[in-house]
Amino acid sequence: MVAARITVNGKETPISPAAPHTTTLDFLRDRGLTGTKEGCAEGECGACSVLVARPGVNKPTDWVAVNACLVPVAALDGQEIVTSEGLATAGEPGTPPTLHPVQEEMAVRGGSQCGYCTPGFVCSMAAEYYRPDRCAHSDSGAHADSGSDPDSHAGSGSGSGETVDAEHGPNGFDLHALSGNLCRCTGYRPIRDAAFAVGTPSDEDPLAQRREQSPPAPATTEYTQDDSAFLRKSSLAETLRLLRERPDAVVVAGSTDWGVEVNIRSRRADCVVAIDRLSELRELRVEADRIEIGAALTLTEIERRLDGEVPLLAELFPQFASRLIRNGATLGGNLGTGSPIGDSPPVLLALEASVVLADADGEREVPLADYFTGYRQSVRRPGELIRSVRIPLPLSPVVAFHKIAKRRFDDISSVAVAFALDIEDGIVRKARIGLGGVAATPIRSLATEAALEGKPWTAETVEAAARELRGEGTPMSDHRASSLYRSAMLGQSLLKLYAQTTEAVSS
Repeated sequence: MVAARITVNGKETPISPAAPHTTTLDFLRDRGLTGTKEGCAEGECGACSVLVARPGVNKPTDWVAVNACLVPVAALDGQEIVTSEGLATAGEPGTPPTLHPVQEEMAVRGGSQCGYCTPGFVCSMAAEYYRPDRCAHSDSGAHADSGSDPDSHAGSGSGSGETVDAEHGPNGFDLHALSGNLCRCTGYRPIRDAAFAVGTPSDEDPLAQRREQSPPAPATTEYTQDDSAFLRKSSLAETLRLLRERPDAVVVAGSTDWGVEVNIRSRRADCVVAIDRLSELRELRVEADRIEIGAALTLTEIERRLDGEVPLLAELFPQFASRLIRNGATLGGNLGTGSPIGDSPPVLLALEASVVLADADGEREVPLADYFTGYRQSVRRPGELIRSVRIPLPLSPVVAFHKIAKRRFDDISSVAVAFALDIEDGIVRKARIGLGGVAATPIRSLATEAALEGKPWTAETVEAAARELRGEGTPMSDHRASSLYRSAMLGQSLLKLYAQTTEAVSS
């Protein structure tokens, strides 16, 4: 077995003697790469952002930003990462390095004050800078050299008055790329100006050139230190045999949940098994009667590969945590944790999805409505994995995902409601409603569905069904919301859907 190694800023280095639970953040800082910072240790601030070379959607390789505080460094065995220090180009001996275009724009536009969050912003911004399908909507505000005079943009900055909308710049920059990065100093406008000023990578840019080559192949990993192990097998069959032998093992993909447990609750595991690079779990197929999504595809990969083909998922993705989290999080992980406030289960329930469970003996398909059995409990047996999620076709045409939370983005739901309705000739022929945050498990709103089906899609029907919806589940009071508020939001969400659909028909 080849010793576990990782390539950082072009230089290969052994992972040993780091413990298997060591985060990439701590690994990097222990080696003097202190631009990577710890702010929250749970994936909410982005100060730890780094770039990882991953299989691309439009090119062989994508530069993907992830939270280094969550990912075990052993999970990056054989892979290639770039930190904020690796973005600049080294100069001749005795001369300072040349700033990367995103670093230059952040500097000249005042995007950094105390500087603590800046390296993380720069890495997240660089991932969007190198996104292959990013394209300028106009020539104004986007400069190919990206090292322009900060005064060359008149008045209030490059993005002001020239944006396509509030979250997209004229250079095609999507501000959702920075939704997982927090700054307490600048008020964000200078950072936004810098983002909307970056141009396109030059032909000589080494990181742009790197996108044309395949990313490192997944490594088979057997990394053991101090009686604990981090393991990655080369196939699903080998992994399932391992899990039969080690049913106590912790299974990880993006580590967006397990990383929090390690950092905040100091949890440790004797054996961690990684499934994120298993090819059998990374397929996405659109067939005549269903869409099958591999459990280890990240939400970003699903979003970009489906490209709006499932509108309800398209509504979910921008509201699911942040881009940094979506770059690692998977549907398999979100369902596997069994959390009652996960954002994907209500959507998948409304889509009538099922999960394919696999173990060493074979596979079985379970409707998601039958999957959850209690708080963070499911029908999944020891040694069993979620292999894929199946969504039946055709899809219902009237859909909506309403997430009620204290922050617009990057927050945990107080209530989540997903709707999928078939309305023909003014009659609700079929209604599927998924709820999160109002019971010990994600649930289908069966009583409300029954109150809608076969009825005319009118204010009277909707108001009666909204009263039914307010009584669904067993909402509790906690620091996010009271039970009364949660119940009220359930009913309000259906009224909102009716108002939206009526407005769409009349417009």
